Order: sequence, then structure tokens, then C-alpha cells
Amino acid sequence: MAGEATKALSNDVLWGGGRSPFSISYGKMMMWFFLVSDALTFSGLLVSYGFARHSTTEAWPIGEEVFRALPFLHGSYPLVYVALMTAILIFSSVTMVLSVEAGHRMDKKGVIKWLFLTVIGGAFFVGSQAWEWSHFIHGGGGYITTPDGGKYWVHNDTHDTHDPANAPGFHLVKARPGHYLLPAEGEHAHVEGAQAKALWASRVAYIDGANMTRNEYGPPQYANFFFFITGFHGFHVFSGVVINLIVLLMVIRGVFHRRGHYEMVEKAGLYWHFVDLVWVFVFTFFYLL
Repeated sequence: MAGEATKALSNDVLWGGGRSPFSISYGKMMMWFFLVSDALTFSGLLVSYGFARHSTTEAWPIGEEVFRALPFLHGSYPLVYVALMTAILIFSSVTMVLSVEAGHRMDKKGVIKWLFLTVIGGAFFVGSQAWEWSHFIHGGGGYITTPDGGKYWVHNDTHDTHDPANAPGFHLVKARPGHYLLPAEGEHAHVEGAQAKALWASRVAYIDGANMTRNEYGPPQYANFFFFITGFHGFHVFSGVVINLIVLLMVIRGVFHRRGHYEMVEKAGLYWHFVDLVWVFVFTFFYLL
């Protein structure tokens, strides 16, 4: 039967070109090529991060101790805000699927509704990532190192980084040996009053917040990879929001309805699903492991 079906097709149809052998448009195929190359880029970055983490001899930060930036409830619910970001980004993938499905039915109003919700979800994620970056850069008070090799976390009521020792509530908390973020255990962990002032005056260094050369959370590589990988992904999300917004405006103007298809929405959806999928891996590497 298969041989008879093949004989029924002329050589011009089989080998003449002019049609996609996979019944896929040129634009969608090029989008897939781009996504594969971009996936290789992210894979290389995450593999490099894993190699750096497991090759360093220094203690690596704990995600739930670093990311506690729930608005107005600082430090109370670790990883809750980034979990909310992740949930909304995944939900935006669902709304994108519904938008593409509405496009297949030539339902212009449905495309507009679901694509608008996708743009809102992406915009919320970008804004939330800016909040996370601000928290990460600002830090939680920092720590000092002393001549005897000790490490003490700085605490005060105002997080005055210009002169923490003169801020209300200033005290020091001894760090647990071998860790960047965990406080020491026991009754002598907290240092207050004149003793805390003396330790502050004799400090060797004060590490506060994070930048590309040093950070209070751990080895320099940690902040470098965080800024680069999450920033690279954030740029993808921002680009996706802009693309979806442009496509949404074109849908509202009826461009695709007049063309008789909503393939552009589907191509934008492929990019958006890729961005969402990559975030699952970034979230796992930086926040959970």
C-alpha cells in the first residue's frame, strides 16, 4: 500500500522543492533553529555554573538564606516571592496556549484577551526580577572580618551602610565556621554594646551587598553567575514582553485576521514557552539547589 501511494506522486512533487517536507512554515522553522541555539547557550552557562560551584573549596550560599525579599515582610518567608514569580510566569505560558488556540479558531477577541494576560504576567515577572536584583545588590547588612580570622554579621534597625556602628540597634552576630550566611550557635553568638563597637573598630574588611568583584553571600563567582544568567534570562523575558505587546497591537488592528491566520501569535508563543522552560532550570540551579 505504501509503495502504491508513493507511485501516485510525481517526481515533481517529491523532489521539485517549493514546499516544506515537514509541513511547517519558514518562519516557524527559523524560530526553532533560534531556540535550539539559545538552548545550547543557556546549557553552557548552567554547566559552567555547576562546574564553578563544585570546584570551589569555599562554602556556597544557601538559596533560602539569600532570597528573602518578600515585599514588606523582609526575611520572614524565604523563597516565597521567587516562587510567586515562577508561578505567574508558568501561568503566562497557559494564557499563551489559550491565545494560540483562539487564533486557530480565528477568535480575535479570545486572542486579545489571553495575549493581554500573557503580557501582564511577563511584565510582573520582569518587575519582580528587578526587585530581586535590588535586594541582592543591597544585601542584608553585610559582615566584617577580624584580625583573628573571625566573621561577624552586622545588624541594625536602619541598615545604615555608611556608618552601621552608629545606627540604632547595632550589634554583631558571629558567623558559623565554614558558612557565609548561618549564625553561630550558643549563648556567645551575639555581640552587643562596647564589645561590638571594638570589633567594628578593629575590622579587617567590611563586605556588604553584592557586585561583580565581591559579595556578602559567598565566593565572587556566585554573584557573577547570578548577575549574568538571571540577567540574560531577564533580557529574554523583557524581549518576549515587547514582542508579545507588538503582536497584541497587530491583533487589535486586525492585521492577522485580514491575513486569514494567526501564525505570528504561534511563533511568539514558541519563544515565550522557551523562556518559561529555561526559567525552570535557572530557578532550580540558583534557588533550590
